[in-house]
Amino acid sequence: MSNDLIAKTPMDRRLAEIITPVLEDMGFELVRVRLMGGKTATLQIMAERADGGIEVDDCADISTAVSAIMDVEDPIEDTYTLEVSSPGIDRPLTRLKDFEEFEGYEAKLETAELIDGRKRFKGVLAGVEDDEVLINIEEGTVGLKFDWLADAKLVLTDDLIKAMLKARKAAGTLNENEFDDIETEGSEEG
Repeated sequence: MSNDLIAKTPMDRRLAEIITPVLEDMGFELVRVRLMGGKTATLQIMAERADGGIEVDDCADISTAVSAIMDVEDPIEDTYTLEVSSPGIDRPLTRLKDFEEFEGYEAKLETAELIDGRKRFKGVLAGVEDDEVLINIEEGTVGLKFDWLADAKLVLTDDLIKAMLKARKAAGTLNENEFDDIETEGSEEG
């Protein structure tokens, strides 16, 4: 199934092909890869352990391993900066299993094409049925084919923050500093 939420552009997909085996060997999964333009290109890699979560040290290890293979494969011509991070709390949802895992939490989904006259859907995730992501919006429950999605992410809510804090406490990996760099979006109409 070729959904491009993990890697959008042909270049991103090429990078995903190079990076994925390295991450998997180390026990991680690729959540998202993006090569961002700018004065100096930035290669952003989001990863997490198969059972969720990732530590700062893990990011450093991934960075070292990825840098090594990138030097060999050399897919990016210009100089670039490598950024490895955890998906964060208001994380992008890039795999079908993400939608199952975060059932009951608020999310913003965007489709590539208009579906019933709209592209943006904001509501509560209601799980997955076959290849469809279910979301409860004001009008009722909508099923969107995973392949239709162009973008999807969790909305930062108190419930979500509480759940994440609880999960990290349970895992014994709570690092208070991590919460300093949570991006807040402000309130926007959806």
